[in-house]
Order: sequence, then structure tokens, then C-alpha cells
Amino acid sequence: MAFAALFAWLLTAVGGFYLLGTWIAKGGHRGSSHLPPPVIFSHFGLAAAGLVVWIIYLITDNNTLAWVGLLILVPVAALGFGMLARWLPTHRARGAVPAGRGAAAGDTATHAVAERHFPVAVVGAHGLFAVVTVVLVLLSALGVGGS
Repeated sequence: MAFAALFAWLLTAVGGFYLLGTWIAKGGHRGSSHLPPPVIFSHFGLAAAGLVVWIIYLITDNNTLAWVGLLILVPVAALGFGMLARWLPTHRARGAVPAGRGAAAGDTATHAVAERHFPVAVVGAHGLFAVVTVVLVLLSALGVGGS
């Protein structure tokens, strides 16, 4: 179970790296975003720290580290849900504007943001694998399925 959690965590990280790279490439870190940089970078940093703790747990088989990994995932998930809540209106507004209207329609506030370039499939997969990761980490910490 613990190695399945690692695999899910790594898949989640791949999607997260892609989204972070897209956000940075489109200027999100320079202010063209509804997602605050401290939230983005805290989400990333905590998730990476949790992954390192999880790898150390797998090496040492110290059950306390499994619980620490799970506790780190709590704010990671909270930040992720917060970002999703801020991304959804941007995504919905993007789909509501007819092609070719863009800035001429006066919707630059929504269409100039970096996160409008996030592929829905990547956002969905990132969220799905994140939920799977949290569940598998919880089950591992509880000792279900061995380590």
C-alpha cells in the first residue's frame, strides 16, 4: 500500500510540475494570475516536503513518518482545493467567450491570467491522483495492506 501511495504521489507531482511550469511560463509569478504566488509555492513546497518524508518512511519503515506525511498532506490538500475554487471561474469564463472576442470584449481580467492555459485533463488528473494519494497514505499510516 505504501508503494502504491508513492506511485500515486509521483503521478500527482508530474501533473503539478506541468501546471506549475505552465503557470510560470504564462507569467503567473509576475502577477497575471488569480492564484497568489505564496499559495502556489506553499502548495508545491509542502507537497515536495511530504514526498521526501514519505520516501524516508519507505526506507526506514518508521510509522511516525507515515503520520507526518499524512499531516503534511492536510494543508497541501487545503491549498489545492482553494486554488481549484479560484481556477474554476476562470475556466468557466474562458469557455463562455466566443472565439475571437478576447480582449475586444473587455474580458481581459479573465483571459490574461496564466491559469487559463491549464488543460482541464491535467487539472482533473492532478486532483484525482491527489485524492488517491491521500487515501493511500492514510491507509498505509493505519497499517492496512502492510508497508
